[in-house]
Amino acid sequence: MSHLRVGHSAGQLETRGIEPVPENECNGNPLQLFWVWFAANISILGLPLGATLVAFHQLAIWQVILVALIGAAGSFAVVGVISIAGRRGRAPSLTLSRAIFGVRGNIGPTLVSLISRVGWETVNTTTAAFVLLALSSIVFGTPTEAKSAPLLTLTFIGIFALLTLAVSGLGHATLLLIQEWATYVFGALNLLVGGFLCATIDWHAVFSASPAPMSAVVIGIGIMAAGTGIGWANAGADMSRYQKHTVSATQLVASAAWGAGIPLVLLITLGGLLSVGNQTLASATDPVAAIRNMLPAWMAVPYLLSAFGGLLLSNHLSVYSAGLTTLTLGVKIKRVQAVVVDIVAIFCGSIYFMLYADSFYGPFITFISLTAIPITAWVAIFVVDLIHRHYYSAKDLLDVSASSAYWYSGGIEWRALSAWAVALVLGFCFTRVGSNDTDWFVGPLANSWLGHNGLGWVVTLVVAGGLYAVMGGAKDRRQAVERFTNV
Repeated sequence: MSHLRVGHSAGQLETRGIEPVPENECNGNPLQLFWVWFAANISILGLPLGATLVAFHQLAIWQVILVALIGAAGSFAVVGVISIAGRRGRAPSLTLSRAIFGVRGNIGPTLVSLISRVGWETVNTTTAAFVLLALSSIVFGTPTEAKSAPLLTLTFIGIFALLTLAVSGLGHATLLLIQEWATYVFGALNLLVGGFLCATIDWHAVFSASPAPMSAVVIGIGIMAAGTGIGWANAGADMSRYQKHTVSATQLVASAAWGAGIPLVLLITLGGLLSVGNQTLASATDPVAAIRNMLPAWMAVPYLLSAFGGLLLSNHLSVYSAGLTTLTLGVKIKRVQAVVVDIVAIFCGSIYFMLYADSFYGPFITFISLTAIPITAWVAIFVVDLIHRHYYSAKDLLDVSASSAYWYSGGIEWRALSAWAVALVLGFCFTRVGSNDTDWFVGPLANSWLGHNGLGWVVTLVVAGGLYAVMGGAKDRRQAVERFTNV
């Protein structure tokens, strides 16, 4: 398959780490990215996200669709924008970020991004292990409760981790192939299951529901953006670095927005429909079991297989990206070894979720709230910088010494780092994090209109990008281009 010529073929180990891809190996096309983002977003986690919009925010179904389009598809358009940097600089997102924050100043955003990736992977792995527990209970009559079968739970966590490693470890070309063809199989299963779930919807309640106020819609958009595109933004350039130089910016944005948007809008809308008059899904500690209970018994196996496949496809991309982010932190290991380190981390995290934590979805929402703020700040600065930066020096991206053009002042570009830090602090000032019973963190401005309406992420976005631009961080890029192209 000639469209997979990216320096290595499917089934072969990708040995490249974070070093920029040579131009002669950049043969990717936007359709590849479409399938990558589609595959990464057909997991069942979209259903409980949509359920919260109805159960907790009282949105009418047309509002749920609007929120899904703007919050999910719109936030993935931002992922597509960041993909433009990957095509220009031929390196992973957080490696390119060194040019913006400095080789040392970039450590903070990179560390937050890695935590975010590992967190999402832990959620995927935990949910997948619940799926295997449910399958095992049907076939072998074993317990469905993780704490009632700890050895079986550990085994299922390990199985999912090894299946993730098999694809993410091999690398880019294998990932492209698996994501495309597996999407056909698991996408068809999802459509089958979705059709039967539609039979459980209370359509009279759906069409008679009153719309929520506009403030609830805005809150919903923020939740969807944080739970979908914002969480993937730091992986945008990781996949696009192999794209042809002739691929346009519009194509990159469209491949991400449509690739992720189609499955997410469908899943979020279905989750919202299922929750009209029924809060079971939104409040479930085990969303896998909650959805299974809505289906006829004979549909359980196809449903659980589709759930498992969707989660696995999402994890493939996330773990691949996390391995590159680990290398960007300066860890002196090979890419495949970085993937193994990530696998070990999510294995341990999943054990906590399944055998020690009292709730699944509560920590999930808390995690989204915490990581969305610093990542949103990074996204704003990265996008503002991208407007004027059309060139990245491959040599200097990899040089973390004082001789690097991206050393700036002591290894830090203070305009970028200070804008990120200020936006992060202000964002948390408007944030409330906790469970139904206890607030774990309440920012001093959490009870203001912005804070109460969940708009801390908007403050973060505007302050980070605006402050960076005002301080001149996005200017004087043409001199840098001339300097390096004349060397």
